[in-house]
Amino acid sequence: MSNAKHDSLRAHRSLNPHPERVVDPLFAEISFFDPHDLVQVKYEMLRREREDGLSVTEAAARFGLSRVTFYQAKGVFERDGLAGLVPKKRGPRAGHKITAEVLTFLAKERRRARHATYGALAKRLEEHFGITVHPRSIERALKKAEKGG
Repeated sequence: MSNAKHDSLRAHRSLNPHPERVVDPLFAEISFFDPHDLVQVKYEMLRREREDGLSVTEAAARFGLSRVTFYQAKGVFERDGLAGLVPKKRGPRAGHKITAEVLTFLAKERRRARHATYGALAKRLEEHFGITVHPRSIERALKKAEKGG
């Protein structure tokens, strides 16, 4: 596999972390099939089960994936098509602790104590709301709010 393809797969979170586990004959015999391409691996796993009659257990094993992964892939493929097989970014999509209410509180605290550090604001949040927020997250949220975001 070329470095450019490897870098592209990694950038799109589609680089299979365990290509050596893919033992399906298609991937060994035909150069078109790339065990490093996780989207292609998942698609072929689903296709082999549906079209070639492999059991879920056999299909998952041949493609180096778990049965849980098979069923997850099947679900997103049926709902979203091929695009559903592209791995999504993990973790929260946005700051989930800094709600509108928390942001209003932070802005008031910032106006009240102009020179308060973000660490001090984090401490006030914990005292007032009982939530722990990293000072850097507070800084980003306040700056975003100041810009009108």
